[in-house]
Amino acid sequence: MKNNSVKKTANLFASGVLILTIANLIVKIIGVMLKVPLSGILGNEGMGYYNGSYEVYVWLYMVSTAGLPVAIAMMVSESKARGNFREVKKIAKVSLIVFTVVGFVCMSLLMLLSGVISDKIYNLPGLQYGLCAIAPTLLFICISCAIRGYFQGYQYMTPTAISEVIESLGKLLIGMALAYFAMDRFADSDKLYPISAAFTILGLTLGVALSLIYLFIKRVTFKEELYNAEFLRSDSYTMPVRSTKKILKSLVLIAIPITISSSVMSFTTMLDSIIISNKLQGLGLTKAEVSETIGYFKTQVVTFFNLPPVLIYPISGSLVPYLSSLLVEGDKVKIKNLMNSALRVASLIALPCALGMSVLSGPIIKLLFSATYVEKAAQLLSIQALAVVFVAMLAMTTSILQAHKLERKPIYSMFAGAVVKIATSWLLIGIPEIQILGAPISTFLSYLTIVLCNFYFVAKYVKFIPDFKGVFIRPLLAAVLSAAAALGTFKLLIMFISAEKIVTVIAILAAAVVYLGAIFLFKALTKEDMAIIPKGDKLYAKLVKLKLMK
Repeated sequence: MKNNSVKKTANLFASGVLILTIANLIVKIIGVMLKVPLSGILGNEGMGYYNGSYEVYVWLYMVSTAGLPVAIAMMVSESKARGNFREVKKIAKVSLIVFTVVGFVCMSLLMLLSGVISDKIYNLPGLQYGLCAIAPTLLFICISCAIRGYFQGYQYMTPTAISEVIESLGKLLIGMALAYFAMDRFADSDKLYPISAAFTILGLTLGVALSLIYLFIKRVTFKEELYNAEFLRSDSYTMPVRSTKKILKSLVLIAIPITISSSVMSFTTMLDSIIISNKLQGLGLTKAEVSETIGYFKTQVVTFFNLPPVLIYPISGSLVPYLSSLLVEGDKVKIKNLMNSALRVASLIALPCALGMSVLSGPIIKLLFSATYVEKAAQLLSIQALAVVFVAMLAMTTSILQAHKLERKPIYSMFAGAVVKIATSWLLIGIPEIQILGAPISTFLSYLTIVLCNFYFVAKYVKFIPDFKGVFIRPLLAAVLSAAAALGTFKLLIMFISAEKIVTVIAILAAAVVYLGAIFLFKALTKEDMAIIPKGDKLYAKLVKLKLMK
C-alpha cells in the first residue's frame, strides 16, 4: 500500500471541518432560498402551519437520531484507534438494525398522534396534514444517520455533507413545486393553508429518501482499509470482539444521555411555540394573527439566528471522534490545546456574527425579506442574535463532555435551560407590553443558563479551565470593533445612498475588513488554532511571512 494513500486522523479532522462547513453553508443557503419565496407563496399563515409541522418533526428527529450517530462515531473511532477493525464492522451492523427500529416507531407515533398534536396541543386544526406528510422522513433519516455515524467515526465527512445537500435540494426543488401546485389546486378550499403546507413539507420527505439511496451506494463502495492503515496491528483481524449485547448496551448508554440533552431544547422550542400561540390568543389575537406572528418570527428571526452556527457545528461534530481518539492515545498536552483552540475558533466565529446581527438587525432582514413585519422582526432579532455566542459555546462544551464520556452532564444543563426558557416565555409573552418580545429574551436567558452549567461541568469533571483571555476577551474586543464599524458605516452611507441593500452589504464588508485587522491586532488567533483549520499550516506560514503572526 502506498503511504500517500493512507488517511491520517489529524488531516481528516481539518478536512472534515471544511467539508461539513461547505455543506452546511450550502444547506443554509438552500434553506433561505426556500423560505424567502415560500413565505411569499404560503403567506405568514401558511408558514405558521409549515413551521409547526417542521418543529414537531425536528423534535422527534432529535429524539431518534441525536444520540445514536455520536455514539456510533465515538465507538467506531475508539475501536479503530485500538486497531480492532472487526469490532468496527459489528458496531456498524448492530447500529443499523437499532436505527431502523427506532425510525419505524417514531414514524408510527407521529402518524397516530398527528390529530391530537394538531387539535389539542398546538390548537391549529389542519396541522395534522403536514405531520403525516413528514412522518416517513423519520424512518429514512434514522437509517441515514446509522450510515453517517459510521462514516463520522472514520472522520470521512463527505457522505454526510453530500447527503445533507441532497435533502435540502429535495426540500427546495420538490417542495417549491408542490407548494405552487397546492396553492393553485386547493385555492377554493377552506383548508388551503394547512394542505399547501403539507404538500410543501413533502418535498423534505422525498429529499431524504433520495439522500438515503446515495448513502447506501457510498457505504457499499467505501474502502475502510485506507482509513484503518494508520492503526493496523498484527492482530487487528483476530482481536476479540464485544458481543452484540455489549455493543448494544454501549450504544444505549452513550446515546440516551446525548439524545435527552439534544432533544430537550428541540422539545422546548416546540413547547415555546405552543406557549406563544396560547398566550397571544389569550391577549385577544385571532388564530390567523397568531399564525402570522409565529410565521414572521420563525421565518425571519429564527432563520438568521440559525445561520452562524452553521460554521460552528462542523467543528463540534468533528471534535468528538477526534478528541475520543486522542484520549485513547493519552496525549494530555495535545488534548488541552485542541479544546482551547476549538473554543477560541468558536468565539472568533460567533461573536462578530452575534454583535453584527444585533446592531444591523433591520437592514439584514431587509436583504432577504419584504418590508412586511420587518420592524417587529428586527426588534426580535436584535435580542435573539446575542444568544448566538452561547449556542457556539454550548456546541463546543457539549462535544468536550461527550468525548470524555460525560454524556449525562449536558442533560442537567439542558433541563436547567429548558426550565428558564419555559418559565420566562410563560411570564413575559402574557404581558401586553412585551408579547412576542418575550420569546427572544427567554431564548437568550435559556442558552446563557445552559452554557454556564456546561462550563461548570467541564471545569469540575474534565479538569479543564479555558484560557479566558485568549478564548473570550481578545475575540470580544475584535468583534466590538467590527460591530461598531458595521453600524458606523451604515449610518454614514445611508445619508448619501438611498439603496439600503447596497449600503448594508458595504457595511458588512467594512465590518469584515475591520474584524480581520483586529484579530491580528489583538493576537486573537494562535498557531494551535491554525492546525484545526483546513490548509492551516500553509496559511500560518504565509501569515508569519507577512508578520501578522509569530
